[in-house]
Amino acid sequence: MHKLSIIIPVLDESLFFTRQQLYLKALLAQGHEIIVVDGGSTDNSMLAAEELGCKCINTKASRGYQLHTGARASNYNILVFLHADTLMPLTATNKIITAISNQNATWGRFNVTFTNKKYIFKIIAWFMNKRSCITSIVTGDQTLFIQRDVYFACGGFADIPIMEDIEFSKRLKKHSAPICLSEAVITSSRKWEKHGVIKTIILMWILRAKFFFGVSTDKLSKQYYS
Repeated sequence: MHKLSIIIPVLDESLFFTRQQLYLKALLAQGHEIIVVDGGSTDNSMLAAEELGCKCINTKASRGYQLHTGARASNYNILVFLHADTLMPLTATNKIITAISNQNATWGRFNVTFTNKKYIFKIIAWFMNKRSCITSIVTGDQTLFIQRDVYFACGGFADIPIMEDIEFSKRLKKHSAPICLSEAVITSSRKWEKHGVIKTIILMWILRAKFFFGVSTDKLSKQYYS
């Protein structure tokens, strides 16, 4: 049976390990490995991850670099990149293994839903999922999975703090189209709720436009996290 290397980049996400400890223990019990790559947390993120049995790595705070560092430390032939604010159902592991084994593709992603069940978030998720299938661009919230050898053959995630998912997807789709699984992962709606839906949508489109026209990802990261 195939095993997965599940890579989680974190920065001050101790609450994630507290809330999801049973879920993470279940993944580990299935024989998969969980690699937590910390970007300099000041909370108990690493201690909580170590107590659960995760492999823990300390590195700089750059999501692209963290993801690539985790991939380099992996042991299994299927990599799964999971954000700390996204929940991947336990049944998803079998979906990934089946998709990679039975379909003529080497990478893919899930549909996404939000923790907030209001209708506006269902609309946002629908557009995100449709756009992803049409463009073959996968965002981190959609939990990208890929064969390990293909990941490294395509260069892996770039050492950039933001837009690493979009940049990598552009290279991957030249290799093959992604598998677009209809099953959904659940991602947090906290940023949307905090800053407002319309403002967040406008911000993301502005950032993507600036990225397209060559604005540095360091500047984009400062604008996003401010």
